[in-house]
Amino acid sequence: MDQDFETAVTDIVRAIPKGHVASYGEVALDAGFPGAGRAVGNLLRRTGGLPWWRVVTADGRLVPGNEAEQAELLRSEGVTVSNGRVGRTKRI
Repeated sequence: MDQDFETAVTDIVRAIPKGHVASYGEVALDAGFPGAGRAVGNLLRRTGGLPWWRVVTADGRLVPGNEAEQAELLRSEGVTVSNGRVGRTKRI
């Protein structure tokens, strides 16, 4: 994977404030790589130390397979999670 992509995405994800979320597509766009939402997800899966729980799908769904952990982490930051989704009011 391109180092510029990794650096840009890492910087964007680290900048998401506590209590807020962004979609994979929003992260990709803000990093300068529109349309690379899947690549953002792949990067988050293999990179530790990032607040991955603040990144959700475009419709607010949580990460498949990690929903319980992600919901717990988001709720601890004040994000409302209901039926496996976050509310749009907390998006950045």
